[in-house]
Amino acid sequence: MRALLSIHDSIFDRVEARLADGLLPVLVRFTFAATLLFYFWNSAMTKLGSGPFGLFQPSMGAYAQIFPRAMEAAGYDASRLGSFHWLVVLAGTWAEFLLPLLIVLGLATRLAALGMIGFVAVQTLTDLFGHGVLGQPETLGAWFDRVPDAAIMDQRLFWIALLSVLLIKGAGPLSLDRLLRRQAESG
Repeated sequence: MRALLSIHDSIFDRVEARLADGLLPVLVRFTFAATLLFYFWNSAMTKLGSGPFGLFQPSMGAYAQIFPRAMEAAGYDASRLGSFHWLVVLAGTWAEFLLPLLIVLGLATRLAALGMIGFVAVQTLTDLFGHGVLGQPETLGAWFDRVPDAAIMDQRLFWIALLSVLLIKGAGPLSLDRLLRRQAESG
């Protein structure tokens, strides 16, 4: 049994040493790009106002998505909300474009992953309390049940687990972070 454990450890110690810091972060960034990049970008597109300055004038839907109760209280008239609401909606919209792009490019990856984890946490709290998902067990889901596809509990846990790998390990060898680090060390 000891010999079998020794062979196992020998093989997988080498696999870990060679692949954990290189392959794992690149695989996570690929998975993020393949599954979440366009989810976040499409969501951000719904928040843009019309015309060339839409990036600075969020849509009514943006306010309704991010501040559902405040919009309801304001009679769905965003002009009745304050500068704070505008700033949060603007920052949230930009974050949905920029943070995923940074992750895919592998630029400022750890900060972008931390920002995305915060974004997902705020998104989840808004869904739970602002949009009333706490009262929708089929959307909320539950951990340790037999159904792995709940939109909130299951999916968001997977998202945060992926992002946590990038937060801890960084972007990996195929990234702008690595390229910039090499340039800084050589020059």
